[in-house]
Amino acid sequence: MDNFANTINDIILSIGAPATMKLLETSLFSITIGANDFINNYLTPIVSTVEQKLVTPEAFVGTLISRFRLQLTRLYNMGARKIVVANVGPIGCIPYQRDINPSAGENCVSYPNQLAQMYNTQLKDLVAELNTNLWGSKFVYADVYHIVDDIIQNYRSFGFENADSACCYVAGRFGGLIPCGPPSKFCPNRSNYVFWDPYHPTDATNAIIASRLLGGGTDDISPMNILSLLDL
Repeated sequence: MDNFANTINDIILSIGAPATMKLLETSLFSITIGANDFINNYLTPIVSTVEQKLVTPEAFVGTLISRFRLQLTRLYNMGARKIVVANVGPIGCIPYQRDINPSAGENCVSYPNQLAQMYNTQLKDLVAELNTNLWGSKFVYADVYHIVDDIIQNYRSFGFENADSACCYVAGRFGGLIPCGPPSKFCPNRSNYVFWDPYHPTDATNAIIASRLLGGGTDDISPMNILSLLDL
């Protein structure tokens, strides 16, 4: 956010304040954040054991939402008006979580997904709150969780052959124990996989997500899709 504030100042120096404000009002902003706050913080094996005992899931999620409210409001105050806010996907289904929680078997790991859903419920309320309280704002809630969960549950109908393992892998039943890097092996066709590495979707998965956010219905993105937002 600090870097973006500096960028705005640079733009003002280039085209002037009135033109910059007009540019910001008509620009599309997209924010995808939150998953790492769970995966690399609250859910980090061993390291987070003490934190989980001291901080309840409700308190942790509440802190995230409070901080996010401040940052989104700051973005609005800097001039942004059309803002797409993506929720946290089903992080319990990524290869990394599957491998560090072998007791889940063939299933997604329930606890990380429960945390994501708790956060997402409050995030959706936050988006509605900001739309009400910040005049002229058009915040849009992108339900990435719903889309990715749909892809995983019905992966064959989307043209995938694998919905639980990493295409780029080193170790682990699902290839999720070690990040993708020089020692890694690769699946024959990454487009057949939902997940590229222990954490991230493949380009093929991202293309489906993007298409549904651009033109999908309110089950995917609300109160309007991105194409409708751009028309305003």
